[in-house]
Amino acid sequence: MSQDTVMLEGALADRSAWTAERCTIDAALSVVSTRSAMLILREAFYGTRRFDDFVERVGVTEAVAAARLRELTDAGVLRRVPYQQPGQRTRHEYRLTQMGSDLFPALLALARWGDEYLTGEAGPPLQWLHHDCGAAVSATVTCAAGHEVPIGELMVRGRRRPSSR
Repeated sequence: MSQDTVMLEGALADRSAWTAERCTIDAALSVVSTRSAMLILREAFYGTRRFDDFVERVGVTEAVAAARLRELTDAGVLRRVPYQQPGQRTRHEYRLTQMGSDLFPALLALARWGDEYLTGEAGPPLQWLHHDCGAAVSATVTCAAGHEVPIGELMVRGRRRPSSR
């Protein structure tokens, strides 16, 4: 087995015998696969909440921002919260749900990958640091026992579906 390949076990080992109809990566990408969706998430993690701010900071049209915010809200990644400024109509801001907050490690991993391979000699534009101690932060793959797991040591097996009687 290669050091850069995941080990597939059981029924997954014969890739010609299975389909990815229940692939959770595919399901996740159906929610966050557009550039604008990921940039809206970036902004939500940075504290952006209002529609006009998303439009400006992401650099998309109002129609694109509205579509992405609706999709992310419908998927449960963001929630709409009403607010009203004095003398104005009620409007909504967008806040991350727990589901949305749980996407942060994926966004951080994507940022770190971009830092490593796409920034060139200029280097990364941002540093991700732990507020309490100042140490660099990274997204890593670990097992439940706390061991860092390189890709060549990762094993994937199918789960049995509950039987319906």
